[in-house]
Amino acid sequence: MATPSNASSASSSTASQRWSSRWLFVLAAAGSAVGLGNIWKFPYIAGENGGGAFVLIYLVCIAAVGIPIMVSEVLMGRQGRSSPIHTMRKLAKASGRSDRWSILGWMGVLAGFLILSYYAVIAGWAVSYIWTSGSGTFDGASAETVIASFDAFLASPMELIAYQTGFMILTIWIVGRGVTKGLETAIRWFMPLMFLLLIALLIYSFNSGGFAQGFAFMFDMKWEAVTADSWLIAMGQAFFTLSLGMGTMMAYGAYVPDDANLGTTVVTIAGLDTLIALAAGLAIFPIVFANGLEVAQGPGLTFVTLPLAFGQMPMGSLFGALFFLLLSFAAITSAISLTEPALAYLVEEYNAKRQRVAITLGVICWVLGLGTVFSFNIWSDVTFVGGLTFFDTVDYFSQNILLPLGGMLITFFAIWLLPKGMVETQLGIEKPIIALVWRLVGGVVAPLGVLAVFLSTVWPMLSGLWQ
Repeated sequence: MATPSNASSASSSTASQRWSSRWLFVLAAAGSAVGLGNIWKFPYIAGENGGGAFVLIYLVCIAAVGIPIMVSEVLMGRQGRSSPIHTMRKLAKASGRSDRWSILGWMGVLAGFLILSYYAVIAGWAVSYIWTSGSGTFDGASAETVIASFDAFLASPMELIAYQTGFMILTIWIVGRGVTKGLETAIRWFMPLMFLLLIALLIYSFNSGGFAQGFAFMFDMKWEAVTADSWLIAMGQAFFTLSLGMGTMMAYGAYVPDDANLGTTVVTIAGLDTLIALAAGLAIFPIVFANGLEVAQGPGLTFVTLPLAFGQMPMGSLFGALFFLLLSFAAITSAISLTEPALAYLVEEYNAKRQRVAITLGVICWVLGLGTVFSFNIWSDVTFVGGLTFFDTVDYFSQNILLPLGGMLITFFAIWLLPKGMVETQLGIEKPIIALVWRLVGGVVAPLGVLAVFLSTVWPMLSGLWQ
């Protein structure tokens, strides 16, 4: 790598890159937002917290929390035209603020890097199950057989490492090729294929015999099931599902064309992300209910319940493989976005070749990910603060500490510290009433919503440590 003194030429090179069109940015950002959580988490929490009532609450939270924070990140990225760290330095200087605000960029880069380290491991599970399911392993299998198969897989560190390695190699190869040849090419292929796979699974689910029950689980208006926790869950999902607080949207925003309307673009991304999450639920739960199985959240649903369900249905091997292919596509589009903030910073700071930086980051991330691999087998008894395993510790610190704090402070900076004219120019705001609404929703409602989520997740941990 070269010395940091060459950063200006690298930065100007980075600033010259653009998405080919507004729609490619929409697909890229939606690909970042649509990940494993959309497919195994959102449909479940919707059904458990009021169905259609929760969906309405979630849409309110998307409008009041998710969209304002995402707009803030993207507008700052487009204004700075650099990596999140350099963008925060530039904007702090332009606003007459301390360059210590660059710590927000560092927090986002660190959070994305930590999440990628374990995300690649879990994505490897999905990749492995494409073959496991497609080969007919689960055809007619009992619940005990499916559970034993998953447990045996997790107990094999070498098998987990093999799939983790393959996933990381593909991720690093894509991001190392740059915005046009790497990110855009991947998005052009993976996103349309993901939509097609989702449609195919929806058709299969519609004919499963449990579609009406699955639809009712997700969309019946069950207001009696809505609690204060439901609102917190909805706000948390609205924040986390859009890949906020990790520098991704700021990094992607640096490549947004000048003529793209940020407001409508972000609304489109949020809408697409929500639509895919709802469609995923309609593809998954009818199959579960058709086989009389219990709904579950997370790995229990994805790697036990669904393989068991597909194994009992006609053409289950084929559609089981398609489901895990869909899951893998969602994972790769999220993974490449998690890599971009750190990669963009190092390329700028050291005027280094993008491919070399990508490989270096990939190796470091792979090594860190071994801690997650071992958390499910040889290190399963090794715990840290609060009795958390290595994987749980990294997940908790990145998801519950770094991301909410970063999201709150980014929105605060964008709305209250950036020059008012700069923000209104970026957003195309001309009417005073629109500017007022933007400052109230983005500068007050959104940060308070994320603060509530932050306190609700951190407080139980702190209380446990004090007792």
